[in-house]
Amino acid sequence: MKNGTCWTDDRGDLIQAHGGMIARFHDTWYWYGENKNAENCVSNGKQLTRVDVIGISCYSSQNLTDWHFEGLALASVPEDETHPLHPSRVCERPKVFYHAGSRQYVMWFHVDNADYRFAQAGCAVADHPEGPFRFLYAKLPNRRDCRDMTLYCDAADGRMYLVHSGDWNKTLYFSQLTDDGLDFTGVCHAAMIDQEREAPALFWHNGLHYCITSGCTGWQPNSALYATATHLSNGMKLIDNPCEGPDARRTFGGQSTWIFEAKGQRYLMLDHWKPMDLKHSGYSILPITVDDGRLTVRWEDDFLP
Repeated sequence: MKNGTCWTDDRGDLIQAHGGMIARFHDTWYWYGENKNAENCVSNGKQLTRVDVIGISCYSSQNLTDWHFEGLALASVPEDETHPLHPSRVCERPKVFYHAGSRQYVMWFHVDNADYRFAQAGCAVADHPEGPFRFLYAKLPNRRDCRDMTLYCDAADGRMYLVHSGDWNKTLYFSQLTDDGLDFTGVCHAAMIDQEREAPALFWHNGLHYCITSGCTGWQPNSALYATATHLSNGMKLIDNPCEGPDARRTFGGQSTWIFEAKGQRYLMLDHWKPMDLKHSGYSILPITVDDGRLTVRWEDDFLP
């Protein structure tokens, strides 16, 4: 799987799982992401940097390289123009976790209007990892706007957080989820205030929370930065650009979306956006190392799990 390019599934079709995540459930890897398998929308003869919402794709794999399309885990709702999942809206950055108590798979994602002023978090549940997921609602986390987002479990206490850019992307918020994972407790921690960071991806290592983010430059790649914190309530300290290799100052032409671990190795997932041809946006999965607290993401031409 060549990094920085489009990848295909076991049928030879383009993998459509943008802004997503990879997780392992029941000895199978699942890849969730935005399905953008359509031509960019056109308005008044001008091509736009969006496609109508199709839904959230789900792919499965036993080895992280051969992927099978399971279908749409969460589909758009074309029959209701007021629904948050109507094709005219925005549905981005899905993240899924398994809730052992309810034996349900819980998905959170960013839902919005085409002008990005709705800015809410959507929630859906399913009985199986491939879905179908049942949409529950969209809401403002603790009355704060939500755009680029991810999920993160605090290893210290096992609490799950929705991590989202708020205040028009000026602040990163950690909004704690309730025990069932379906709502918010009201506990909310602010980080990177007035730093304008988005596309968060996090992990825990040797007593520190690590968070990789992107700057807010629209579709154009920029320098990733990583931050650390001993406790989520203490805020996060921005450290440096973790990338090493060609085009490192532009995150190799990509943007962070998720960090996962396989056989003791952590990997950072990147999207390589093509704003005027979104369905041909590519992917990279790159290894992460931490040496004496210093985080490094090195470029490799191929993803070899």
